[in-house]
Amino acid sequence: MTLVASKEAISLKTGAQVSDFKEITIGAEGLLKKILQKGISWQTPIPGDEVQVHYSVRLKDGDVFDSSRDRGIPFTFKLGQCEVIKGWDEGIATMRKGERSMFTIPAELGYGEKGCPPQIPPNSTLIFDVELISWFPIREISGDGGILKKIIREGEGWATPNHQDEVLVKYVARNENGNIVSQSDEGLEFSLTDGHLCPAMAKAVKTMRKREEAELLVKFSHGLRHCKNEMLKVDGDTVSPYSNLIIRVELISWRSVVDIDGHKKILKKLMETGEGFDRPNEGSRVKVTYIGKLENGTIFERKGSDAEPFEYICAREQINKDLDRAIMTMKKGEVAVVKISSDEASSIYEIKLIDFIKEKPFWKMDIRERIIACGRKKNEGNLLFRDGKFELASRKYEEGSKLIEYNHSFNHEEQQEANSLGVLCYLNNAACKLKLGEYVEVMRLCTKVLEVEPFNVKALFRRSQAYMNTSELDKAEEDIKNVLALDPNNKDVWMVYKKLKEKQRQYGRQESRIYSTMISRITD
Repeated sequence: MTLVASKEAISLKTGAQVSDFKEITIGAEGLLKKILQKGISWQTPIPGDEVQVHYSVRLKDGDVFDSSRDRGIPFTFKLGQCEVIKGWDEGIATMRKGERSMFTIPAELGYGEKGCPPQIPPNSTLIFDVELISWFPIREISGDGGILKKIIREGEGWATPNHQDEVLVKYVARNENGNIVSQSDEGLEFSLTDGHLCPAMAKAVKTMRKREEAELLVKFSHGLRHCKNEMLKVDGDTVSPYSNLIIRVELISWRSVVDIDGHKKILKKLMETGEGFDRPNEGSRVKVTYIGKLENGTIFERKGSDAEPFEYICAREQINKDLDRAIMTMKKGEVAVVKISSDEASSIYEIKLIDFIKEKPFWKMDIRERIIACGRKKNEGNLLFRDGKFELASRKYEEGSKLIEYNHSFNHEEQQEANSLGVLCYLNNAACKLKLGEYVEVMRLCTKVLEVEPFNVKALFRRSQAYMNTSELDKAEEDIKNVLALDPNNKDVWMVYKKLKEKQRQYGRQESRIYSTMISRITD
């Protein structure tokens, strides 16, 4: 029986819908392809994929001599692995799922000069009618050929778990003899950091999407020899840790785990996703509920409820600073479990961020709002300074001064008010920097005040103290003398002045000794 050339005959013989597609050339060695039936997707298989096809084949001027359709069993092979003739590897790589095409394969891409007796003589051109039923992507994921992953069912979406995440999987692991080594039909949860059963499980799952199902071919180098139980029992028999494995695994879901500080000291596990994209920042007023527990489950702290949430302001040291840092990564309505580790112990917090109000960004504020916000920042800084929280107070004063720093559009009255607030923020920040030992910053801040108010006593006095601490004694004396000229009865200034004079005397004696030593060496 010959494979006739008419469209009607081909349609009747093969069941294909012959279209008006033109015959095209693939590659540079004479492979021809004509589509008989379009595929149903845009994807094509790539080398390594396990493809499943139906086909029939005939010589160029002969009858069909082989057909998988007649046998009722599709033909399966790995693309690009030299398991079939070169013309198949090149041609089927261009096909889509459900596509049916006719390939004219020259001898150079077929069985060549030797042929394949008795059906295929030497130097034969072959005509293949091929339908791509499906394919299973196979990926090498270990870099050394030790873990091959065959995708049985594509997953949902595009996301895959990260290294820190906790995953929920179902799996069955078998050895080379087909015996079940380990399984979980109900679902097993584990951290990808810790892994489960063997390294191959974690490596493979990190490449999977939600609801994806895959089959892993695992060499012993990635298998049971890494298991904590060196020898596993299967039906009473011991399984060698050097067995190769076949693992069927389905990724059901996962919970994102975020390493907040980058050192695994603050880990946040997402339990319920929040709303939108916005998160609290420093100064935000948040409403939360949380329970703090030790690792043994003992509750040591409980704050708020859904009816009456706990309210606090971020970055004010009103709660544990690491917990505060974690909350500032959450969205409204988000539920999370945060583990905070230290050298002494670990704490676990179950948190729900009910709501938060962020401060309005300064670029969205009008002039009056910026002045009011600056005053509020100054007052917040004052409270923190009284509590001895100098770094936090300094930050508030800096935030306040920046709100009014660019004041070109202020009218005269607004300019006066802004200047007064700016002076207070700079002065108070200088007091913080003195406490923190940041003397260069003290000089800079006091100088900014003196540019606005040249006779500001506090600015001169604080700058003189900074000069003293950096041994710029002449500048310190000049500032102190200016202060005493403005406020001659200030006892604190006189005390600092006495310390300055004593320091100058000490420096004078030290310089005299150095000078005498130099002279004696010269005369000797």
